[in-house]
Amino acid sequence: MNKGNILIIDDEEKLRNLLGRIIKLESFHVIEAGDCKTGLKKLEQNEVDVVLCDVKLPDGNGVELITRIKALYPCVEVILLTAYGTIPDGVQAIKNGAFDYIVKGNDNEKIIPLLYRAMDKVLLQRRVRELEKRVGEKFSFDSITGKSKAILQAVEMARKVVPNDTTVLLTGETGTGKEVFAQAIHQAGSRAGKSFVALNCSAFSKELIESELFGHKQGSFTGAIKDKKGLIEQAHAGTLFLDEIGEMPLELQAKLLRVLETSEFIRLGDTETIKVNFRLIAATNKDLKTESEEHRFRSDLYFRLNVFQIHLPTLRERKKDIEALATLFVKQFSDRTNKKPLSISKEYMEKLEHYNWPGNIRELKNIIERSVILANGDTLTESLLPYEIQQQSIGNNGSLSAFSMESVEKLHIQKVLNYAKGNKAEAARLLEIGIATLYRKIEQYGLN
Repeated sequence: MNKGNILIIDDEEKLRNLLGRIIKLESFHVIEAGDCKTGLKKLEQNEVDVVLCDVKLPDGNGVELITRIKALYPCVEVILLTAYGTIPDGVQAIKNGAFDYIVKGNDNEKIIPLLYRAMDKVLLQRRVRELEKRVGEKFSFDSITGKSKAILQAVEMARKVVPNDTTVLLTGETGTGKEVFAQAIHQAGSRAGKSFVALNCSAFSKELIESELFGHKQGSFTGAIKDKKGLIEQAHAGTLFLDEIGEMPLELQAKLLRVLETSEFIRLGDTETIKVNFRLIAATNKDLKTESEEHRFRSDLYFRLNVFQIHLPTLRERKKDIEALATLFVKQFSDRTNKKPLSISKEYMEKLEHYNWPGNIRELKNIIERSVILANGDTLTESLLPYEIQQQSIGNNGSLSAFSMESVEKLHIQKVLNYAKGNKAEAARLLEIGIATLYRKIEQYGLN
């Protein structure tokens, strides 16, 4: 069994052959090269794990070659060999990314243990990269399911903001997928691979949020038994996602604003200023403009956050996507519960498509999970749905029942439009909704 591919770069053929025989006895595959140029060519042609490289080569220096190898092949580890070891060479080799630096002859017994340790590091790095790749795929824009106009517009807006490191404000009802969008923006940008740190501002008290965000020094308050790094510090070079930011206490809003303006903060109980560089993505289900006008949210922070706003549509506004989302969730939960892929009955899907979804995608996901768990056969039937969804009335032609909330809403909006003589701005004012929301309702219900 091949334990890995080892490239030996040395202009002394006898030494290369000797090292090669020793290494082959450990079931490694050996590739040889006599100079820098040939070594780089071999790296290009083969999947090499570890390089054993001499310092002095006919066409270059091994210490300098490390930099080129690590730039081209970050997961390849390099062990430097030299006939005459010097401290400056050894220090520079490690700085350039060498795994280790050993002296020929004197350290021959170290080579095999070193190779095994280097191989462990190579395999770990490759596993990490594979996991990062999977995370990137899981949270990419391609993972956002839906073809409705409303969701495609939101995705297009999010893609446009990716290259710019500006603050993003995601708005929309609870359960519309704001964190999914935040992850997608992070993974598509230059900060992908760095930390994505999330905090739900509604889940903690004022004191706990402050400690979570800014961290604290030991002894700064009762229970602070050791230093703690805050989420702002953890998000350095990455992205900080603050969900439900409308729930953040006013006193903390001022501190957050200062961090955004100065890129620095101080831990609780400390005096030392810490510099940070992160991208902020905030999310809310509140109207922050109204909140700021009514002094429940700082207007200066609102303007600082509202650089680039993306509104996420409710599930009611993208009912064309329900079938695709339901199919995706059924597959996910079938796999998770070790069931064969389940099909969805026509009646089950009709009920989903005509439900009002106050909890949006999160509610749909929970209902699908419940149905998959309860299912005994190979099909999801209407009887597996919660009682309130089963009991909703659907007309014979699949249209809304005259008694459904959507039907009432549709009729009321049409009456107000008629009263306003088609003036949509006036109709929106009378309905006490935003003009954008009114346009979405008009499109949803096919109104004139």
